[in-house]
Amino acid sequence: MSKLLADTLRIGQIKFTNALPICHFIDRNSATHRFFPGAPAELNRWLARGEIDAGLVSSFAYAQLADDFVALRGLSVSSRGPVGSIFLFSKRPIEELSGCRVSLTSHSASSVSLLRILLGEIGVTDVSYVTEEPDLQTMLQRSEAALLIADHALEGSVRDHGLLTYDLGEEWYTRTGHSMTFAVCAVPKRMVEENPEKARAIQALFLEGKRKGYADMESVIGAAMERMGQTRAFWRDYFGKLIHDLDEELAVGANAYFDAAYRHGLLAKPVKLELWGDES
Repeated sequence: MSKLLADTLRIGQIKFTNALPICHFIDRNSATHRFFPGAPAELNRWLARGEIDAGLVSSFAYAQLADDFVALRGLSVSSRGPVGSIFLFSKRPIEELSGCRVSLTSHSASSVSLLRILLGEIGVTDVSYVTEEPDLQTMLQRSEAALLIADHALEGSVRDHGLLTYDLGEEWYTRTGHSMTFAVCAVPKRMVEENPEKARAIQALFLEGKRKGYADMESVIGAAMERMGQTRAFWRDYFGKLIHDLDEELAVGANAYFDAAYRHGLLAKPVKLELWGDES
């Protein structure tokens, strides 16, 4: 039996508040699972290196590893319009960033690629991209704009900084009419083929966490407030923008994103989202 199937499964999960409706109530006491929370970019590296076996990871990382992974049905971090926590903060209008330096958060893959796609589609050219730790003030010392995601973006969105703020989920939806999927729950095709019960167990674990989270959003909101402050109304509005499902309709948006990433040279070959599993 392969090591992947014989040992305790190492499952990655996004550590930010955008995943709380799925992850807050997940049972972490199972002797067969170990959880590794991290930023999307960390999870992507762990998955690519085989340091985790499966998990809720960046959709762009899934696309890069699509030959070897499937996405579990019913689980994602998506939006259909504004996402509320992926922002480009800019000193000038987005259409005027040609020839400028733009700072990218080191914690992202999907959103970094999405920004490159959007700027390319707008016609912004000759951008000098630099990857930095996610600190808005530091990033903007030398750059005209900065991309932040998740909790860092939420913190930036409530500050009085006088910058133009662009929600990338909204920009994508406005320009394409598609939903945007930022993260999926990926499991190896080898697991699905050799031991589908383990893949189903991972899916059931996350789906049960999501069911409990949506059934008790006040507790999820309380956890977000404890972590980051703000009001209950703030978090109700924020979580109301997010979609944590994944089905054929959302796959259309994900595939449009993958197609655009390939078209802009960010993926080496065309990719389609392969859904697996039954939500029931």
